[in-house]
Amino acid sequence: MATVSPPWAYTLQLPHDPRAPGIARATLRTVLAAHDLAGLTPTAELLASELLTNAHLHTRGPYALRVRSAEPNRLRIAVWDSDREIPLAFTTGGAPARPRPETAETGRGLHLVQACADSWGAHVLGSARGGKLLWAECGHEPVER
Repeated sequence: MATVSPPWAYTLQLPHDPRAPGIARATLRTVLAAHDLAGLTPTAELLASELLTNAHLHTRGPYALRVRSAEPNRLRIAVWDSDREIPLAFTTGGAPARPRPETAETGRGLHLVQACADSWGAHVLGSARGGKLLWAECGHEPVER
């Protein structure tokens, strides 16, 4: 299958609907397969899932998934939402805000993103669109033959 060389980007606008994160993950798998990047699917899907779920749970409005490749075998997964507040886990350099009880069912997602991503960050966006963008990068070096 022919592929497009980087840079390329896809953005999927999502409504505030509990099915939206699953639709976004399916779209992500399709995009990665189309660009011969299926090897990145497990990590990219985990990163996207955590960021999308966070946007759905902590905002009331729409959100968006953006997948971008600026260089071969490397992805940036980003999620925009309308809330301008950056989660504490992204502002403290990864340090937990408070210890999580072992039985807690929530509160680990962004720490999981930080553990699985090669790099990550967040930006508050200007007044034109507003909100914030959380992103994480993953990729691998091509195997030399």
